[in-house]
Amino acid sequence: MSFQQGLSGLNVSSNALNAIGNNIANSGTVGFKGANAQFADIYAASLNGTGASQIGIGANTASVFQQFTQGNLTTTGNPLDLAINGGGFYRLSDATGASAGTASYTRNGQFLVNKDGYIVNSAGLYLTGLQADPITGLVPDSGPPGAIKMDTSLIDPKATSTSSIGLNLDSRKSAPTVAPFNPTDPLSYTSSTTQTVYDSLGNPHNFQMYFVKSATANQWNMYTQLDSDPTTLNDPTVNATATGPITINFNSAGGLTGVPAMPLALWPAAGYPLAGTTGAANLTFTLDMQGSTQYGQDFGVNALGQNGYTSGRLSGVSVSSDGTIQGQYSNGRTRDMGRLVLATFQNPNGLTNMGGNLWRETVDSGQPIVGTPGQGNLGVIQSASVEDSNVDLTAELVDMIVQQRAYQANAQTIKTQDQILQTLVNLR
Repeated sequence: MSFQQGLSGLNVSSNALNAIGNNIANSGTVGFKGANAQFADIYAASLNGTGASQIGIGANTASVFQQFTQGNLTTTGNPLDLAINGGGFYRLSDATGASAGTASYTRNGQFLVNKDGYIVNSAGLYLTGLQADPITGLVPDSGPPGAIKMDTSLIDPKATSTSSIGLNLDSRKSAPTVAPFNPTDPLSYTSSTTQTVYDSLGNPHNFQMYFVKSATANQWNMYTQLDSDPTTLNDPTVNATATGPITINFNSAGGLTGVPAMPLALWPAAGYPLAGTTGAANLTFTLDMQGSTQYGQDFGVNALGQNGYTSGRLSGVSVSSDGTIQGQYSNGRTRDMGRLVLATFQNPNGLTNMGGNLWRETVDSGQPIVGTPGQGNLGVIQSASVEDSNVDLTAELVDMIVQQRAYQANAQTIKTQDQILQTLVNLR
């Protein structure tokens, strides 16, 4: 019996050393989960044996149990390096269609964009999730997960339709001595400012505003012009079709009065004619001056905004904690591309290791419970980070010493049994 016991001890110690060696070898593998060999004793069945007289016949390896504990998160600077802070696995597929192909699961969040625009891992497997609607740009809350594809097309431009400005006109100023108003003569107006607006093709234009203090108390005249083009100036003395400057009134406390109503409908009603051959539609937008004041302070613009923008190319990507993947464009706009999903299992140790940091579901693991990050017991996503291996090198090295001693002790039992048998053989 001692030979069998010693051999079984050598086997389990060898298996334990193999598990420890694998842990140490993967201590630098992103998303790796360390494993421990678990042992069980062996007893021979005996009809007349009792609990007090049974002698075990060794040990065997009951299982190799993986530890799905959280690894440390390390910042990388790459926005498509993703770490799960909490429970769950990334869901990968070898096909692009929704719920198509064979699914596999990983904790390694090192992803990149392939030549077709899909987000993949180093083995070319597709990261799955919920794709944004190509028309509305909205990401659905649920649905069958499919490969997430980045939209690399230009983002469409948007013509300015609303504009806003908050400024202070200096109440201490007097009406200009030079008349009539002339945009090329600074002595004919009191103050001026410029705002960038965009036409239907995304071309930028300078929207110029000139403020002329009136001889009437608390009253100003505002002239507007586009790109210094005289045909866009709202001055009847220059442009016969213009309706004239806009009169802005303030009360004695320096606040805007209700006339004219805000926002302002700028001249002309058909839109500012665009010079040249841009091919864009005439530019029409409203201007809201709510919050503007007339105080005894120098002229200044406090707030400026408009809702137009030019076209833009995809220049970057970001991933939020809820897994939303967002494209960043050269014009400062953003667009949602999709939202990745995570999966959990009732028994993660029932998963089959496939190598390459991949697991596949089995009968023992149960079916995957798929959801978006942050739902239920699913973790959240930390972009530009990776999850390190959860292997504790110090503990592994100590365990290696323990198993080495156990291996030597089991070898010693075999050696001792051999010496006993040799003694019996030598009896005369």
